Amino acid sequence: MGSTLPLYLQIQQHLLEKINGGDWPAHHQIPPEEQLARDFGVSRMTANKAIRDLVQQGYLTRQPGLGTFVTDRKAESSLVDVHNIAEEVRGRGHLYSNDVLLAESIAADDEVALRLGVRLRTQVYHTRIVHRENGIPIQLEERFVNPRWVPGYLETDFRHHTPNEVLVAACPISDIEHVVEAVLVDETTARHLDTDTTRPCLSMIRRTWSGEHLISYARLIHPGERYKLRSSLHRS
Repeated sequence: MGSTLPLYLQIQQHLLEKINGGDWPAHHQIPPEEQLARDFGVSRMTANKAIRDLVQQGYLTRQPGLGTFVTDRKAESSLVDVHNIAEEVRGRGHLYSNDVLLAESIAADDEVALRLGVRLRTQVYHTRIVHRENGIPIQLEERFVNPRWVPGYLETDFRHHTPNEVLVAACPISDIEHVVEAVLVDETTARHLDTDTTRPCLSMIRRTWSGEHLISYARLIHPGERYKLRSSLHRS
């Protein structure tokens, strides 16, 4: 059965899949209108509308005499502040959604105990969530929380409230620590992020404090071709 989407939206969907999937990186030249019209069996006017709309949305840019190119429009987070990823996505005018993979209480292993500042085998809260922008995975968040400081954490409906929202409401964040590196991920992580094990990802280790209390340790994995991190420093 064919798609029920209008023809110009079918073309847009095809172009966005190529862009968001990493097949067409920033500055890649997309096929000309004439070729898209032939490929989809539509008029050039219909192909033009599909491209024009994506130009207006910031996904594409036209360069007279040269063609149409993919813009550098990666999702972006600050390295200095801790923001709610749902608000970041909506702030770009996009649709936020997520997949809640795990929400449980576990015994802290060596790494978690060390990172979270608790004794080995201490019960801690653990969530694993895939965050999506317009349906495309942009972050796999694995978070460990000290129940002493956020006792109601697991009572949250994480489909509607992100871990960040819960932590900020329970314990105002005073200090953060970030460690960022490029990594290759395993098959399970690649599947969750709709990428493959040969494509580099950005890994961020984040620890957050509220006053003297270390409340959370998170491992955040982003597909490298869809995400960038930003830092700003203002000197007096």
